[in-house]
Amino acid sequence: IAARLKENPGEIIADENAEVTIIFADIVDFTPKAARMTPEELVRYLNRIFSAFDALTAHHGLEKIKTIGDAYMAAGGIPISNATNATDTVLAAIEMQNFMKKWKAKKESQNEKAWELRIGIHTGKVIAGVVGKTKFAYDVWGDTVNVASRMEATSEPWKVNISRLTYEVSNDKCNCEHRGQISIKHKGP
Repeated sequence: IAARLKENPGEIIADENAEVTIIFADIVDFTPKAARMTPEELVRYLNRIFSAFDALTAHHGLEKIKTIGDAYMAAGGIPISNATNATDTVLAAIEMQNFMKKWKAKKESQNEKAWELRIGIHTGKVIAGVVGKTKFAYDVWGDTVNVASRMEATSEPWKVNISRLTYEVSNDKCNCEHRGQISIKHKGP
């Protein structure tokens, strides 16, 4: 993307991608927990967690899209498409949860509270592109992003909640437990 922008300044970057897997990871009850911390503690905690997530997502070939407060968003299958993006994303999510569990054990051994994580994943079509003139950012849009966000919102702490589509694309690689039908905001069951 950076090379495209350098070669053609002012080019509109807008790519439609037929199969991308979006992941949202969110800290459970972040706001009340953050209210009891100093600014330095809060940023140190978030930096530690999100730096680990950056390494894990990069290891699995995902593209970090952004952090939104205490939420971490990444995508598999962009900007270069691949056939393994759903599996890669689920494996990254499992490693993110494993990181948080180890971090929790360490914090609890120091008589400190640790944060819990919820993760949601969905696979589908997105538009990816760059917007803005200053501090421009590579971002993704579409219903797939919304459904991935809803998968996170309906997930349970310490779990990775994947949609049926993600399961269908990656089912032979992931050991999944069926939750049953879940109703999600603006989508229904």
